[in-house]
Amino acid sequence: MPLAQLIAPRQLAERLGEPKLVILDCRFALEDVDYGQRSYAEGHIAGAHFADLERDLSGPVVKGVTGRHPLPQPGRLIERFQQWGISNDSDVVLYDDGPGAFAARAWWLLAWLGKRSGVYLLDGGLKAWHAAGLPLSLDPADRHEGTFSGKPDPALLVSAQHLRERLGDPALTLLDARALPRFRGEVEPIDPVAGHIPGAQCAAFTENLGADGHFLPADQLKARFARLLGERQPQDLVAYCGSGVTACHNLFALSLAGYPLAPLYAGSWSEWITDPQRQVATGD
Repeated sequence: MPLAQLIAPRQLAERLGEPKLVILDCRFALEDVDYGQRSYAEGHIAGAHFADLERDLSGPVVKGVTGRHPLPQPGRLIERFQQWGISNDSDVVLYDDGPGAFAARAWWLLAWLGKRSGVYLLDGGLKAWHAAGLPLSLDPADRHEGTFSGKPDPALLVSAQHLRERLGDPALTLLDARALPRFRGEVEPIDPVAGHIPGAQCAAFTENLGADGHFLPADQLKARFARLLGERQPQDLVAYCGSGVTACHNLFALSLAGYPLAPLYAGSWSEWITDPQRQVATGD
C-alpha cells in the first residue's frame, strides 16, 4: 500500500461510521491560533476528532532554542493518537480547510512513529467536501481508546548541526516549502530574520496543488521534483520550511510521486535563525 494516499470527499462520505475509521480535523491558522477549535465547534465531518497543531501536533517552544513548532514528545503524541481511537490497523483520514499543510503534518507524524499504511489526506480538504454538497456535524466524536503503538524513526529527521555540516555538499537537495518572496528574503511576516538556508531551492508547497485545490496528478508531481533534483539522488533530499509544517506537504507530494520518504529538518527556518552563527542567504 502506498505511503501517501488521497481520498475524495464522496469516498469518505461512503465510509463514515466504519469501525476502524478515524478522522482528524487539523484546521489551524497561524494568525489566529483558536481558529481551528472554533471552526470545529461550528461544524466538522461526522465523527472527526479535533487535532490542534500547537496543542497536539507540536511540542513546547523553547525561546532561542527551538523553532515555532517543535516536534511533540513521542510518548505524549502516541497517547494522544490512542485517545483519538487510533490503532495500528486503523484507517486514518486527515483534513484541514483545503491545502492540506496541517493535515500533512499529522500524516508525517504518524509515518515518523511507524504507521506507514492506511493514512489518507482528504483531497481538497473541507473546501472540496463543501463543494461536493456534503453535510457537517455538530456532534462530538465518540470516545474510545485505540491501541496505537510506535516509535520514532531517526532516519526521517535531520538536525541543524547535521545540515550545517552538509552545506556546500553538491549531492544535497534542500527544498524550502515557503513562498518565493519569503525564500528570497523580500518579506518575512512571521520570523525575525528573512532569507533561507544557503544552497536551498524554493519549492513552495502550494505548487503541489492545481487551481482547483486538489493535488496534482502523480506524473506532474514527479516531473516537478525531478526538475528540482536535477542529477542528484532522491536519498540526498532534505525538506524544510518555516517551522516544520508545510515541508510535510512536500514530503507527502514526493511520496505521491513515487519517491521514497525523505528526511525533514523539523526545526526549519525558525530554529535555524536562533543561532547567529548559522549562515543565511537571500535572493535566489
